[in-house]
Amino acid sequence: MDAVARHRIRVSGVPDGQPIVFAHGYGCDQHMWRLVAPHFEDAYRVITFDHVGAGGSDLASYDPERHGSLQGYADDVLAIVHELGLEDVVLVGHSVSAMVAVLAAVAEPDRFDKLVLVGPSPRYIDDEGYTGGFSEADITELLGSLDSNYLGWSAAIAPAIMGNADRQELGAELTESFCRTDPEIARRFAHVTFLSDNRADLAGVTVPTLVVQCRDDIIAPVAVGEYVRDAIAGAELVVLDATGHCPHLSAPEATTAAIAAFVGR
Repeated sequence: MDAVARHRIRVSGVPDGQPIVFAHGYGCDQHMWRLVAPHFEDAYRVITFDHVGAGGSDLASYDPERHGSLQGYADDVLAIVHELGLEDVVLVGHSVSAMVAVLAAVAEPDRFDKLVLVGPSPRYIDDEGYTGGFSEADITELLGSLDSNYLGWSAAIAPAIMGNADRQELGAELTESFCRTDPEIARRFAHVTFLSDNRADLAGVTVPTLVVQCRDDIIAPVAVGEYVRDAIAGAELVVLDATGHCPHLSAPEATTAAIAAFVGR
């Protein structure tokens, strides 16, 4: 099966325009970019896709060994880039896909023109001299709860991840998205995501990078965004006046403006 079918790739916009690829975060699918990606169709070739295990992807393509690390997901992104013949790619990654984007750009820097990392976190667990936002016990408890009851965990955690308690429809949408994800793959992907440590990979990024961060995000606090900015040479940080971990849903206008201002230079 080719990458287009495997990842239910959707291509829109200007056929010969510079490609801009949007990669979704954990528990989501490409639909989550619907309020941002279309704004780039007048000037760019816009590509959205589902990671294996999410949305309309081919579940049979999930490989526990390949997808047992974020590098496997980065290799999937590179396979998409190769199959579509993309050059000078702008890669926009949300949450865990921000680190997937980092790994892809480190592996093949000549393929990429710019990176946009939305709510990135190279490590979720606090460490000496590093604030990730969670203790090791927090993550162990989170993964244990997820392992024992994925749907119940999703219903409890998704609204907290989304933030914006006064807009309950956003939390409900993320909960529904979590519930559409294959539970076994989601369980494994959660372990890969929350136990990852990609701090050392950040120094290998050589393409211009923008970090987009909400001012109040329980998954990736501002200190994490600042860490990513400081660890990638020349990276810039934009802190949105927005809350939650999914500004492309809760603050799509501000998210679009931040991305457009960076990639349009």
